[in-house]
This record gives sequence, C-alpha cells and structure tokens, in this order.
Amino acid sequence: MIPVDKVGRLLQASAIQSGNESFGLCMARSRLLSNMGPVGQLIRDQETLRDSLNLLVHYLARLNGAMTLEVDEQADAVLIRELLLAGRAREPTRQRVELALGVMVRTIRQLIGRDWQPRRVCFEHAAPKDLSMHHLMFGPRVEFNQEFNCIVCVKADLDTRNEFADPGMVRYAQKLLESVTPAKEDAVLDDVRRTILLLLPSGRCSIKKVSEHLGVVPRTIQRRLTEKGQSFSSLMNDIRKELAARYVFETSRSLTEVSELLGFTAPSSFSRWYQGQFGRSAKDSRAKIQGNPGTE
Repeated sequence: MIPVDKVGRLLQASAIQSGNESFGLCMARSRLLSNMGPVGQLIRDQETLRDSLNLLVHYLARLNGAMTLEVDEQADAVLIRELLLAGRAREPTRQRVELALGVMVRTIRQLIGRDWQPRRVCFEHAAPKDLSMHHLMFGPRVEFNQEFNCIVCVKADLDTRNEFADPGMVRYAQKLLESVTPAKEDAVLDDVRRTILLLLPSGRCSIKKVSEHLGVVPRTIQRRLTEKGQSFSSLMNDIRKELAARYVFETSRSLTEVSELLGFTAPSSFSRWYQGQFGRSAKDSRAKIQGNPGTE
C-alpha cells in the first residue's frame, strides 16, 4: 500500500503535464479484475452481481483504505456510491474519483457483459471541457455537480447470473485472502473512518452511532484510537476538514449544503468551525480560489 495523498498528487500532475483532463478515465480503461489480486478472483466467480458487490464492499480495505463503497438498493434502481478521502485537506480528487468510477464500470462489465451500460453516472465535481472520454466510458448519461459520486443502474442488474462462476476458485481465493488478514486493530480503524464518512451527512455521527453501525462497544473504538494516538473527535474533525476543503474549493455547492453534508445542525455552526480550522471564512476561501483558478 502507498500513501493516498501521493497517489492523488501523481494523478493530478500527470493530468496537467499530459494535457489530458480525463487522465484517470484513460487509466481505468485498461484495468482488469486481475489487478485486484485475490479479491478480484473472489468476486469474479460469484453467482450474481449482487454477491460480487457485497464481497467487494467487505474486502475494499484490502485494495484502498481511503475509499468507502455503498450499494443502496431503492425501489427500481441501485446507487453504487463511492466516497473518497484524499489524505490531506487540499489534495484534488477529480482524477482519483473518475479512476474509481471508471474501474467500477469496467468491473461490472467484466462480471455481467461488456455491453452493460449504467443508467446514470454522477460526479460531485464540475464537468471538463471535453466530455468525449466520459461518454465513451459511461454512455450518454453523465452528470456533474451532483450531490455525490455514484453509478446508477437498474435493480435487475444485481440479479444477473454469472454463467462462468466457479465455486472451486471461490474457495481458493478465500483461502488466499484469509492467509493475509490485516491486523484487527487496523481493520477497526478503517471501519471507523468509512462509517464516519457514511454517517456525517445524517447529522447523527457520534461514537455511539458508529459503534452501533459496526456492532462493537464504544470502548473498543476508544481503545483502538488511543493506541494510535487519536481520539474519535479528532478523527471526525480531520475527515470534516478534508471534506470541507473539497466541497468549498472543488464544487459549486452552496455553503448551506456543505454545512449539512458535514453534519452541522446550522450554517452558523459550520461558519464558526470553518473559520477556526482554516483561518478565514468559507466564503473568502471560495472567492480566493475562484480568483486564482490555476492553483490547486
């Protein structure tokens, strides 16, 4: 594993120096299930797409400790939502997000058919100047400045059978994964980070709610964090700070919406917190970056 902030900087620098605004998508076009190692082998041989996605959610930390995957089944549609942390508050995420969603679409096509098309693909960030690569990768329904990054498909896709599923290879891949199980305390910390990401917009993110979500007692979370020199409040604040910078600098969301996404009960609370964290108001921060569009 390598530091996520360095990956983000490398992708961003590559996009700038190559002059290719869709650099991450170009990378995604060449990705295969084999790039995921034993996890890719395990999900490849599941009976349905639903089974594959459930296992990918379970083992995602083996592939990317800074990404959370949520599969939200609704009445007639499914939202495959991806949430990413950059590792540092001001690391741009466009290339990583587009790489991640591109890889997900490629993965689904390898599982249920190369002609599969998502119903919609949504991005938090603004649209690039040239959408040709996005339409080539995702089809015609690509939307920007959306509430979150996600792929939308029909619910029936989840039950599509994989005619090439091999139970024998599933057992083999499972044994491989069990042989490289991460330390339990590291797994708990990754789970806490991902759960904070999911619960923040609800306005009910607390150590009690996180512990209920993970099925452990709050003391276990407190102990693991203390062992790493952290506290729950400091971890949540770090995640809030990173997301705040992303929403203020990289999107056109209203500041009221930003405060809600970060779980603040009122915009005034968000304003005071932002001023204390960044030394200026969110409005001034946005004005400064808009006045210097070439900076990151």
